[in-house]
Amino acid sequence: MPKVRITDLTLRDAHQSLLATRMRTRDMLPILEQMDEVGFYSMEVWGGATFDCAMRYLNEDPWERIRSIKRGLEKTPTQMLLRGQNLVGYRHYPDDIVEKFVVLAAKNGVDIFRIFDAMNDVRNMELAIRTALKQGAHVQGAISYTTSPVHTLDAFAKMAVELEALGCHSLCIKDMSGIITPKDAYNLIKRLKEDISIPIDLHSHCTSGMALMAYQAACEAGVDILDCVFSPLSQGTSFPPVESVVAALQGTECDTGIKLESLTRITPYFAEIREKYAALINPVSERVDVNVLQYQIPGGMLSNLVSQLKEQNALDRFEEVLKETPRVRKDLGYPPLVTPTSQVVGIQAVMNVLTGERYKVIPNEVKEYVKGMYGRIPGEIDPELKKKILGDEEPITVRPADLLEPQLQSLAKEAETMGIIKSEEDLLSYALFPAIAVKFLRGEIEEEKLEPPKKEAALPKDALPTEFLVEIDGEEYDVRVTPTGYTEIERAVKKRPKEGVEGGITTNMQGIILKINVNVGDNVKEGDVVAVIEAMKMENEIVAPYSGVVEDIFVSVGDTINSGDVIMVIK
Repeated sequence: MPKVRITDLTLRDAHQSLLATRMRTRDMLPILEQMDEVGFYSMEVWGGATFDCAMRYLNEDPWERIRSIKRGLEKTPTQMLLRGQNLVGYRHYPDDIVEKFVVLAAKNGVDIFRIFDAMNDVRNMELAIRTALKQGAHVQGAISYTTSPVHTLDAFAKMAVELEALGCHSLCIKDMSGIITPKDAYNLIKRLKEDISIPIDLHSHCTSGMALMAYQAACEAGVDILDCVFSPLSQGTSFPPVESVVAALQGTECDTGIKLESLTRITPYFAEIREKYAALINPVSERVDVNVLQYQIPGGMLSNLVSQLKEQNALDRFEEVLKETPRVRKDLGYPPLVTPTSQVVGIQAVMNVLTGERYKVIPNEVKEYVKGMYGRIPGEIDPELKKKILGDEEPITVRPADLLEPQLQSLAKEAETMGIIKSEEDLLSYALFPAIAVKFLRGEIEEEKLEPPKKEAALPKDALPTEFLVEIDGEEYDVRVTPTGYTEIERAVKKRPKEGVEGGITTNMQGIILKINVNVGDNVKEGDVVAVIEAMKMENEIVAPYSGVVEDIFVSVGDTINSGDVIMVIK
């Protein structure tokens, strides 16, 4: 039995960290047979952001992905990342949804559940752990590693003891930001080895450049499992290269037992994959960034933050957002920065920068966090800020999910009226991501193109394109089009006007309309929530800036909107 085992993350966290979670299932399946022969402890292939991104960008069924991968792996256990009561989403779900999801995940092919909570609140992990254990699955409890005045060695050890007592078969130190030093890795693993008896896995991103040194120190401290990826998708905000780790440990007491040749035969395949998805790789995600020791943004969040700022046409504000993030984290009581709290802190930092005023716009998720709906907050929140966010409302003290009523039955009835559900899995997709799942299950999502367009014509604001670049048999032609029926086309374009309309309520970001809370003719008061949009994976309320009457509404639920669009007029 090897002293140190390897969990491979190439098909999940590697492309979430470097490729904004865009690797297609069809690019995973051809290499499974060879990966299955390597001798990995497990392969993490599902969970995290891969679930919603599969539907949102790739027009893929995430359930079919895990079934297909499971069919291709005869020897190697499949592993998923599960966010406790958040599952694969960005908010807490009721217990009936959590139980059903875990049962179906196991049924569809998940062997190992790595379960964590962004707040390290074990109460938020218990139901998922118990349910996975009932399915006969291996459960790996995870500590969200971070540094702050309130995150101590004693606190981490206490949590590890609780997780072992709940029945976890192994423990993961989840260093999502890549900030663990060799010394801290050694001391933490040594301490955990004294307090618990289950195997320990170290998971560390390369963002700060310390991961390989931390892995060496972890081996000296007695670590049992190390998380790695194939070299073409390694380093930067991703993970240590598996080929290097295996080679470095050969002939030592920590020899992995894996033959280097079995890895190097696979490496060229992922080199081709990297080239295929090269347009998605941002230089920020590729390089070592020691500033992560200050702002602690995890690998997956960093690449997605770049992608999201691009959507808002605000990539030039990236450095400002990075500097604002640790300030927001301190304000909010030092939550570990891992999904969904990395999204909560990250989106507030983005809002503070883009609006030019700190906490001028406070997303609904930030309000829920301060209220305690994500779990126990590790530190203290500034009293004035808490008052600004919550008003006279008091934070909760119970487990957040205790306040949530069962939803699965009512959601099933909703979905049935829309005619979109063909399986239990479809229902769970709808329960977790209603706005995206409806469009996906109706076949309304087109697969995102990998290659960027060769040319982008600059069009006047609100103008109709009349000249196109057309490619025929490899030759490009400039084609000028004279539109007919222009009045009708113009009317369609003008249906959603831009800024400058008297009484117009605009958005300051790109997103999807989730809710419209008013009708034409309704009286609204200043501060009323008139609509909710999903932007950067967060729900954001649009409020009436003044009292008046709704004169016109230009959007419907499910519509994609751009920054500056007028969604309604209130006069």
